[in-house]
Amino acid sequence: MNENQRAGFILKTLNKIYPKTPIPLKHNSKFTLLISVLLSAQCTDLNVNNVTKNIYPKYNKPEHFVKLGRKKIEKLIKSIGLFRNKAKSVYLLSKQLIKKHNRKVPKNFDDLYALPGVGKKTASVVLNEGFGLPTIAVDTHVFRVGNRTGLAYGKNPDEVQENLYKVVPKKYLKKAGHTLLLHGRYTCKARVPSCKTCIIIKYCKYKNKELR
Repeated sequence: MNENQRAGFILKTLNKIYPKTPIPLKHNSKFTLLISVLLSAQCTDLNVNNVTKNIYPKYNKPEHFVKLGRKKIEKLIKSIGLFRNKAKSVYLLSKQLIKKHNRKVPKNFDDLYALPGVGKKTASVVLNEGFGLPTIAVDTHVFRVGNRTGLAYGKNPDEVQENLYKVVPKKYLKKAGHTLLLHGRYTCKARVPSCKTCIIIKYCKYKNKELR
């Protein structure tokens, strides 16, 4: 069995127990999705949702945030970690969307990644959730599962993402990131992985399996 086949078996098996569900970040457009994902860095989805539920009914377009300005955006999101840097990014990316993209969120990775405050993970999530494209966002869960199972080794999220694209069959790409995230959250947990109940254990290369 080669690595592409093993990846296929892993994802086919996991897909049976982890159905595709909507992203937990509340949003009402591709733009608000982008803003929410940006705000969620080093912050819980629940906290972001609690803040944006009072923002999006009134401010939900790039021009709204440009008109607000950085200081007012800071006040709106002050309960979110790193709020000053995030307010700056929201303001600047809104200006750039107006100037370069006709107020629309771009549909390609390079243009998204070029926006202020948008990293590879954020760009990948927006393309996958907002546009339905086959991208894989690597968070701490996906990073851990990729390395632990041997599905995609890497010293950092970029390396894991690059190696996942090499082995994941095309038909599983669109859902792969979400599936691996859920497996990392509920089974292949950081401190003590639930190897005894793991349904992909026979495909896993982890040497320190917890089987007691």
